[in-house]
Amino acid sequence: MWLGFPPFIRVKTPQCDTLYQAPKSMKIILYQPDMPGNLGAVMRSCACFGAELEVIEPCGFPLTAKALRRTAMDYGAPETLKRHSSWDTFAADGESGRLVLFTTKGATPLTDFQFRPDDRLLFGRESAGVPENLHAAADARVIIPIAAGARSFNLATSVAIAAFEALRQTESLPKSQ
Repeated sequence: MWLGFPPFIRVKTPQCDTLYQAPKSMKIILYQPDMPGNLGAVMRSCACFGAELEVIEPCGFPLTAKALRRTAMDYGAPETLKRHSSWDTFAADGESGRLVLFTTKGATPLTDFQFRPDDRLLFGRESAGVPENLHAAADARVIIPIAAGARSFNLATSVAIAAFEALRQTESLPKSQ
């Protein structure tokens, strides 16, 4: 279910009446997130980076409009979140671009991976990652290097690290103001 604006928006000004197509941006996709606080932090990262955010449900918490407003606080507009009721509905969407899974299981190190502007960055549940069929569906698997003995980064931290590197490589980082 899409809660945001369509990619085509009619813009009216005294000077023009044109159809504006929103630029294509990097997509961040969360698979069944467990913690509303992480979703809020990811919404903030997406808002700051200008990335689109999608959530594949079910979540480990109620994802109602009221809960989204509470979770998002001032982090981002909850109405710009694209929701999918399941992995199957997400897969049936037919989106273009590589599906890049971030995982702690055997994968290409972040520093060695070459991102593309239309990549879709997929992150698993905080408690369990993603099932094997999602590993198989991914076009690429990437790991964020960490110190020996450490388990993993927090989901929101992983998203921020990955989004920054992907946007840096594709020269798509927002310009400083």
